[in-house]
Amino acid sequence: MSDKLILETILLLLKSTVEVYVHGTLESSNKMVHDTLKSGLDDIMKMQFEIFESMSKRNFYKIKNINTSTIKQTLKSLEK
Repeated sequence: MSDKLILETILLLLKSTVEVYVHGTLESSNKMVHDTLKSGLDDIMKMQFEIFESMSKRNFYKIKNINTSTIKQTLKSLEK
């Protein structure tokens, strides 16, 4: 398995885990449960960002800059 595939898999798993923690935090029935899940969410978010940064530094995760005209065009199409 390549490093890229491993990091992509970890990133996808962390993103899925974030969803579980978000819903659990929102639906928690008491402060102790809420705080525990929120702490876990913060940890997962930190891990996700670290993986993203690692992938970005290795050019595994490329970010494209979007020009202003494309953003305006997209917003205009959503107004219809």
